[in-house]
Amino acid sequence: MKVVIDTSSLLALVRYYLPFDNDGTLFDLIKNKITNKEIIIIDKVAKESKFVSKGIILEKLEYLKKKEVRVSTVDILPTKRFYNQLENQFVYGVAKNRLNEAEYEKMKEDFLESADAKLILYALKYNKENDMFKDDKIIIVTEETSAENDNKFIKKYLR
Repeated sequence: MKVVIDTSSLLALVRYYLPFDNDGTLFDLIKNKITNKEIIIIDKVAKESKFVSKGIILEKLEYLKKKEVRVSTVDILPTKRFYNQLENQFVYGVAKNRLNEAEYEKMKEDFLESADAKLILYALKYNKENDMFKDDKIIIVTEETSAENDNKFIKKYLR
């Protein structure tokens, strides 16, 4: 099994866990897992990490600055099925109804270029390509919530 991790989970790691890692065991474990691509850092998450909490993620996990530890998502495009899921599962219906068509399309476009969308698209593509290998699947590690009061227009979990 492999893991693709979002920015907020990396932030939690550096804020809440690494300060107690006095001997560097956790740091070394995470670094090893990322280097060996057992924990996958996509390019959009690495980029987003520069701007979150004054760049603390890249300050504490400086090896994430190296391009070779990141996975590119440039060539991963949404499928028709993904667009349908976006319309029917990811978007909060109440929020959608408050927008006009142009605003809604802009929100979708922004989401499709976000780290959240790229995490989902990467995991879907990887899992589809590795379908015959049951043990070689990707899961997404995120701090996403199913609560509808988190003010996100588009969520990244499937019902």
